[in-house]
Amino acid sequence: MLRLTEIRLGLDHRESELKAAILCALGISEPELLGYHVHRRGYDARKSGQVVFVYTLDAEIKDEPGLLARFRHSQHIRQAPDETYHYPVQAPANFGKRPVVIGTGPCGLFAGLSLARMGFKPLILERGKEVRERSQDVWGFWRQGRLNPESNVQFGEGGAGTFSDGKLHTGIKDRGHHIKKILQDFVNAGAPGEILYISKPHIGTLRLVKVVENLRRRIVELGGEIRFGSHVTDIAIDNGEVRGVTLASGESIAADQVILALGHSARDTFEMLHRRGVHIEPKPFSIGFRIEHPQTLINRCRLGSEAAHPVLGAADYKLVHHCKNGRSVYSFCMCPGGQVVAATSEEGRVVTNGMSHYSRSERNANAGIVVDITPQDFGSDDPLAGIALQRRLEEKAFELGGKNYNAPAQRVGDFLASRPSTGPGLVIPSYTPGVTWTDLGTALPDYAIAAIREAIPVFDKSLKGFAMDDAVLTAVETRTSAPIRITRDENFESTNTKGLFPAGEGAGFAGGIISAAVDGMKVAEAVARKITQI
Repeated sequence: MLRLTEIRLGLDHRESELKAAILCALGISEPELLGYHVHRRGYDARKSGQVVFVYTLDAEIKDEPGLLARFRHSQHIRQAPDETYHYPVQAPANFGKRPVVIGTGPCGLFAGLSLARMGFKPLILERGKEVRERSQDVWGFWRQGRLNPESNVQFGEGGAGTFSDGKLHTGIKDRGHHIKKILQDFVNAGAPGEILYISKPHIGTLRLVKVVENLRRRIVELGGEIRFGSHVTDIAIDNGEVRGVTLASGESIAADQVILALGHSARDTFEMLHRRGVHIEPKPFSIGFRIEHPQTLINRCRLGSEAAHPVLGAADYKLVHHCKNGRSVYSFCMCPGGQVVAATSEEGRVVTNGMSHYSRSERNANAGIVVDITPQDFGSDDPLAGIALQRRLEEKAFELGGKNYNAPAQRVGDFLASRPSTGPGLVIPSYTPGVTWTDLGTALPDYAIAAIREAIPVFDKSLKGFAMDDAVLTAVETRTSAPIRITRDENFESTNTKGLFPAGEGAGFAGGIISAAVDGMKVAEAVARKITQI
């Protein structure tokens, strides 16, 4: 196969024009083209009113060696690489105790799926509920303010990513071709086929529910076991080596390999691991607010006269500003046509996040507007000091919201002018159970407030209307990533506890669905190699 890049066509092009573009680029006749498929499709909207698709295509040609020789100096015509993923080992007949995976977010699911495919029959333990029951608890909290600390946006099958935009793009390098394998697994589990080639794929919350269920079924078909309502409350360590785990029920499970796919909000588990002497270090993360604008405004800013084109859908954005006080403010987890959601997992605290369905058809666009912070900001040298800071900010948001799980909110014009808001303007906040209008000036540390107040007008220069008076800020965004890292060595094993494999976002090694899933696969490979001594 040959790979062709930078093939540009209009938004309304026909399929025949794609084929014609290949023939033109290669200088061949139609009989010489045996077949082709789209490897990647993005769009270029840098010129207003001239939005075009940009394709990367793989083509099968009769005389591939001849064309490769002819285009040997071309940057846009190369031999397509082999991107097939290969599992490194297969389990022997008697491999001893089955490995344990803690957590069923994308990291845990793909660690478990990989182990099952290699024949290791993993036991996967999830503190929350299966995804449909969990969805009922989540929607019950959003509608009625009834929080279940073990079944919510953070805990349960599918992890925190289930109630998000379902973004499947990432900036990580992937020389082992894990990402292509993960995307194909998603499609096989019910995700739309377009995620294999569009530049910014996403699934959306409602579709993710079915996908997660089908991934679970596949793990079980391959000999794995998944237990819900199985909260790991202790870990047995003997002479620096893992010997098993204990559940809240009191059950003890023997294990020589345990994968920690905890997610970024398993604070009680982090505390337990710290007590047991597992090495943990503090890690930078970010704090801020959710901001909402009319999606139509974002579409006009990003797509110009093509804003209403049906093939483009709701536009997104990515912004960053380096402030005078040395902080950086950036947009985080932008959700086109979505809603701001209540994402707490602990009573007496308020946390926000963003979510979109597959259609991205809601009236508001939202994103986190967050400020980077480092362990020097945590106020203590304790490895868990970042968790304590998160909790203080979430408790403050709970207080400002009225102590009923309403979130505190403020219009952007009032925030920039340092005056309280008394109600909404053009933009109606989407957060449920509801919002309490107030002054967010005390919701974050002074340095963070100052940085966000400086950044919003700067962002308005890139997206005209970003600083509109009626845009809405909702507090507080604290779960951007884990505030800790469970350190590991080059073999993915804890630096001081053999048999313990920290993985994914909760351990500080990923950020987002795909990077967490990739890390889960890599850790599963490491566990398999250790068991088989390869």
